[in-house]
Amino acid sequence: MDLSVKNLTHAAERQVFTVLVDGFLKHLDQAENRRDVYLKIVDAAGKFYGKAATPETLDKVRAAIRDPENRWFNFIDRIMSETNPHIIKMLMLNLGYEAFLRGTKTIRANREKYNCNIPWLILFDPTNACNMHCEGCWSGTYGHKSNLSFEMMDKIVTQGKELGVYLYMMTGGEPMVRKKDILRLAEKHNDCVFALYTNSTLIDDEFCQEVVRLGNLMFQLSIEGTPQTNDARRGEGHYNAVMNAMELFRKYGIIFGTSICYTSANVEAVTDLDFIRFIADKGARYGFFFHYMPVGSNAVPSLMPTVEQRRAMIEKIRYIRSSECNIGFYPMDFQNDGEYVGGCIAGGRNYFHINANGDAEPCVFIHFSNTNIHENSILEMLQSPLFMAYHEGQPFNRNHLRPCPMLENPELLRKMVKETGAHQTNDESEETVDHLCDKCDDYAKNWGPVADEIWAHQKHKKPTYENYTKEKREHPELAAFQHAE
Repeated sequence: MDLSVKNLTHAAERQVFTVLVDGFLKHLDQAENRRDVYLKIVDAAGKFYGKAATPETLDKVRAAIRDPENRWFNFIDRIMSETNPHIIKMLMLNLGYEAFLRGTKTIRANREKYNCNIPWLILFDPTNACNMHCEGCWSGTYGHKSNLSFEMMDKIVTQGKELGVYLYMMTGGEPMVRKKDILRLAEKHNDCVFALYTNSTLIDDEFCQEVVRLGNLMFQLSIEGTPQTNDARRGEGHYNAVMNAMELFRKYGIIFGTSICYTSANVEAVTDLDFIRFIADKGARYGFFFHYMPVGSNAVPSLMPTVEQRRAMIEKIRYIRSSECNIGFYPMDFQNDGEYVGGCIAGGRNYFHINANGDAEPCVFIHFSNTNIHENSILEMLQSPLFMAYHEGQPFNRNHLRPCPMLENPELLRKMVKETGAHQTNDESEETVDHLCDKCDDYAKNWGPVADEIWAHQKHKKPTYENYTKEKREHPELAAFQHAE
């Protein structure tokens, strides 16, 4: 199809969805039975998504909507009620239509077309600058030298959209150091969703008013348990800054979640049910939990959770998501939820990272690269040697409780970096792949048999879609490691 015709078709289709969303929100506000309105949206989405939306999946969604006791339908309905209507509209259009519906179809087609990983989201760092120096954080060694210009950020989003990517996350450094450029970027690309990982210290009323006007920004606030456990790592006063940001977001009806790095020192505090209920009561509706990674010269390997702590983490997060728990909060565990995303999502399989120097890294935790946004396109970066090594190697382990080529399979990261000639990207303190992986060897050795025992006693569903190479899909035994049967 001619590009101009394709663009016109896309614009017309988005307009149809805009009318549908406007009608949905109007009827939702007026409806005696809101569930009927949700059912109509499911029907419309099923027609658009075609064969990819199986009747079984759609029927399960409909059953959840009809069930007055369904925890997660009631959870979604609560978010709809407490969020600014313009933000809801933009979220439904940009995350619902552009990213989930149209974007997913485009991405899957491009994976076949280009024979490489095409991500569902791109994470990039507007800056390395940060106004905090948290214990064990690699950003503390990066300094304040590097920034992506507005033009480079615009290039990332423009080229990403051409491949079907409509979700962009930002970290750093502290991305809010560049909040004027971020607001400008969100306004130019008002068909995308931008989600910021932030330490909360630069959020104020004026900024929140702009967020409401634009409607396409979300936030993950860094917090680590009690005032004591949080400020011990983040610095005195940070906890209060997070509380202030939460109050402002609730005041303006802005969707936000949390970003929590769990360590051997805080894992019990950040998974305590009273704490989870507390942040939910403050308005956080979702949260990302990240296993501490010993990255950089100032890493503290002793902060890596113990085997026992990680096992407990799996049990706690899955309990919070179960029907037995009534807390209005949905947690996601970056390291332990591999089964739901097919293992390692890095290297462009579902996401990748562009640092403030422009280096494309397979993962925010893997600081090696052989391609840069200043010299290459997004597609060229995804076809670079290190990224293709990820594409050909995934899944790195068929036990998705051992997904990472660094933390759980460090011999694989060593091999990929050395064979592709990738260079380290920490411009403040050089770290070789051997230095990095040496910090993970004992951890991988100790966690491996425990992970295999847990995996072997769980039930696992075969996914309807796996974005591995054709050979890996047809011959799963080709995965680098196999889980215990």
